[in-house]
Amino acid sequence: MRDHYRITITNYSGAKHYTLTQLMRRFLAGFGVFLGTCFLGGFLAILFLSTRLATLNGEVTDLQQYQAAIKKENTVLLSEQQQLKESVEEKVAALSIISDELGSIETMIGLTPGPDVALYERLDTASQTASEKHAMLSAIPSGYPLADAHVTSRYGMRNHPILGKMALHGGADLRAAVGTPVYATADAVVELAGQSNSGFGRMVKLSHNFGFVTIFGHLSKAAVASGDYVRQGDLIGYSGNTGLSTAPHLHYEVRYLHRRLAPGPFMEWSWGNYDVLFTREEQIKWDSLAKTLRKPTAVPERQWSQLAPRLPATSS
Repeated sequence: MRDHYRITITNYSGAKHYTLTQLMRRFLAGFGVFLGTCFLGGFLAILFLSTRLATLNGEVTDLQQYQAAIKKENTVLLSEQQQLKESVEEKVAALSIISDELGSIETMIGLTPGPDVALYERLDTASQTASEKHAMLSAIPSGYPLADAHVTSRYGMRNHPILGKMALHGGADLRAAVGTPVYATADAVVELAGQSNSGFGRMVKLSHNFGFVTIFGHLSKAAVASGDYVRQGDLIGYSGNTGLSTAPHLHYEVRYLHRRLAPGPFMEWSWGNYDVLFTREEQIKWDSLAKTLRKPTAVPERQWSQLAPRLPATSS
């Protein structure tokens, strides 16, 4: 067996001879097999990737169809949400109208004094003692619920910024950045503290003496809980932008016997401006309220002894 081969290459300039050994021949054969294997592997890899690409394209198409279905369903849900929101807003507006009608009913049945009743017939502030005035100022909402208050929207009919139609604004809006401390305007018990369904968002509702209620709406956080007792000036929460609100502010309401009152006179009412409330708010029987405060709070000791059960001098 020959262990080498001679290769001769001839051209016009002469002949060249190359010797190819058996080892080199095997090397070239192995290299050829390697190249063939690489070519076959590349071909199979390309074939596999093409098949995988077709599968991925199918999956992408399925995902696009699923995404389109989700978008369609989301559009339907958003439409239903808008309808529910409009329904809630209509009910809120209806409740405002009902609240106003309650005021007319109160007037008809005599719960509110007539406009022809003079101030001196209703309340003689000069005859009140300092303690009586102090009691009224602490028991009835007075002063502003914010340390630095600026009214941006007052009580009365206005074009609702969200509903887009005329509606009663049942309180006063006070400018307040999110997180501004909000304080109680009179001694009270916390009737409600938390999220509401009336458009006020997170709110606090305080129940005061003599039928007064105050509401603090659009809060970011409440600092009290239902059932807590608070004193005038206590922290009750922080202003925010929750509920039907277009910007951070505090919505403040004063109610009497379930009827909204203009909170302006109550916020301006103070020791140095004591008569302002009685001259501007004529729907309350102030004289009757003041007489109630004048009644003695302590029962004479003799009367209490009369109420005690009589016990025999000796026991059996």
